[in-house]
Amino acid sequence: MLTILGKETSINVRKVLWTCRLLDLRWQLEPWGSGVRDPNVPEFLALNPNAQVPVLRDGDTVLWESNTICRYLVARQGDSTLLPADPLRRARVEQWMDWQATELNPAWRPAFMALVRHSDRFDANDVADSTRDWNGKMRILDGRLTRTGAFVCGDDFTLADVVLALSVHRWRMTPIAHERLPAVEGYLRRLESIPGHAEYCRPGTP
Repeated sequence: MLTILGKETSINVRKVLWTCRLLDLRWQLEPWGSGVRDPNVPEFLALNPNAQVPVLRDGDTVLWESNTICRYLVARQGDSTLLPADPLRRARVEQWMDWQATELNPAWRPAFMALVRHSDRFDANDVADSTRDWNGKMRILDGRLTRTGAFVCGDDFTLADVVLALSVHRWRMTPIAHERLPAVEGYLRRLESIPGHAEYCRPGTP
């Protein structure tokens, strides 16, 4: 059985749990993370020196970085719908996964941490800048969804949608001024039909 170290309130842990659900994998969640069990201890740092969740244990295999774990699990199961075998189609999926991690996530961090997590590390100017940048990234996604008319990489739901759906939900639930993005709103409605969406994309906190 797979062991996932983390907590369900973590957006990155939920990516992995949702992927497991879609692949019909059995797993156990070992609670770690802020407010649960401090990862800054030798036991955890031996698994992930970054002291971040999630961490995956699969027998003797240990992996960290949520998008990498999701890709591993899909490849492990040989699923070519969530992660296509064709090199170009796979690259398109991974392109949007990387965009989520390197472009979208940094944009939302100050606004989310200040307004939802109530961190005092960010002031009003940080929140305003973050809100502007976050909406700007969401316009990019809205443009992409306008072109596909369905999911991020076309007609089929893929691993790119697993990671992006969670970020889109976070944008929708954070108390900022949201731009009107019709394609994103339609995307959120389509996601509701995907197995596991209710459990992992909308667990009660952004």
